[in-house]
Amino acid sequence: MKFELEEDFIELFKLLKVTGVAESGGQAKMLIEEGAVKRNGEVELRKRAKIVLGERIEVGDKVIEVDGVLK
Repeated sequence: MKFELEEDFIELFKLLKVTGVAESGGQAKMLIEEGAVKRNGEVELRKRAKIVLGERIEVGDKVIEVDGVLK
């Protein structure tokens, strides 16, 4: 799925919540803590990691492509 980034960045746990990958912020944080989230192919354990344009987030079989317009 594509996510349209409207700011300079979005925190990882918020991205998982707004895209529906996680039902809540708490569930998103749990997925991250468990090592279930990959950022550009590497496991990301920081809940507040700043996700920027062009990044790829994977959670199981779900893939989020961060898209948008450079400011």
